[in-house]
Amino acid sequence: MSIETLSIKNAQELEHILIGDIGAFEKGLTVIGTKIPINPSTKIDILCHDENGTLAIFQLSTYEDDAMLFEALKVLSYLDNVKHMIKFYYSNYKINDTENPRLILLAPSFSKNLLTIVSHLTGLRIDLYEWEYLKFGDQKALRTKPISLSAQTTSIVHERKSGKEQAAEKPESATPSVEEASEKKEEKEPAKKKALFRL
Repeated sequence: MSIETLSIKNAQELEHILIGDIGAFEKGLTVIGTKIPINPSTKIDILCHDENGTLAIFQLSTYEDDAMLFEALKVLSYLDNVKHMIKFYYSNYKINDTENPRLILLAPSFSKNLLTIVSHLTGLRIDLYEWEYLKFGDQKALRTKPISLSAQTTSIVHERKSGKEQAAEKPESATPSVEEASEKKEEKEPAKKKALFRL
């Protein structure tokens, strides 16, 4: 069975697909709202908070677009100034207004120019992910790949990985039998296939 790459018509469709499984993109993300206008020409595509309550701004594109960074920076600046009001207005959510909001850009690709600019923006938490929409059999899913992660996000990712590795470790005396090793190998194969179709 082959994997087919599908197209996404517009940012609205991309938004719908992403929100449908936001927890697969990052554990602990909670959607607060979508298409939130900050002025007549600029809006927040998706506003979330993460497991620590930090506001997370998603800006989406269905094509390579350098302008999305500048629109996203406008949104970030605005939201940073009104985060206390956001916490008050969305009081049902666990928003931490002491933290600076983070920015997450999703596009099919990013230009070298945009990547260079982001690499020189210090003090901001900006993460870039490329996406592709795949079909395997009767399953469809968005697959994302980190292209440029902020130092803070990179640190959190490493902490989570090391935490999982420590939790998975067994005492040295507990050597698995041949049967256990075989069962584990069989369990890993379907897990790999499933992971392809997670955000």
